[in-house]
Amino acid sequence: MGITPQQFEQLQRRAKRIRRVPSNVIESTPEPRRLTHQVILGVDPSLRGTGYGIIRVARPHPQLLAQGTIKSPAGWPRSRCLVHIFKMLREVLTQHHPSVCAIEGLFYAQNLQTALIMGEARGACLVAVAEAGLEIFEIAPRKVKQAIVGYGAAQKSAVAKMVQRLLNLPELPGPDAADALALALAFARQNSRYSLNAPKRV
Repeated sequence: MGITPQQFEQLQRRAKRIRRVPSNVIESTPEPRRLTHQVILGVDPSLRGTGYGIIRVARPHPQLLAQGTIKSPAGWPRSRCLVHIFKMLREVLTQHHPSVCAIEGLFYAQNLQTALIMGEARGACLVAVAEAGLEIFEIAPRKVKQAIVGYGAAQKSAVAKMVQRLLNLPELPGPDAADALALALAFARQNSRYSLNAPKRV
């Protein structure tokens, strides 16, 4: 069966459109990628000594940007301590501009009063971080130790030594700051790969 010149041109135009479809589909649907945060804040809340640590994800190892402990004297009432934590942490956020926060998850405490006080300090931290617009994730203490030391019941000294090694620090960080830096490092590791045990978003 013969075809006319006009029908032949129509077939050619249709064939060109069909050949263009795959390339258009590939361009409009790029391969999905995992979003990562480059500057991470870790917070270890405590009424009298809230630790914080900020790292930048880099190679060959993460870089330390800031670390410290927000201390409140023993004679201060709780309300003054909470305001102090909030203000000092807000200053840290303003100076270093992290994009995400990893905070210690709630833990079981036999003393109800201790649990309430820790919860208040944690709340002051969360308000400061949320005000800055950061994403917030919580990680349980055992998971942090597992990620950093490889053992969920590791001692604080072991965590501090591993933090020093991972960040290539000249000296051991303070205990509160070390715990905060461990949180940031644990988040960086979990966020860099797909994991069934991803941190819980607050």
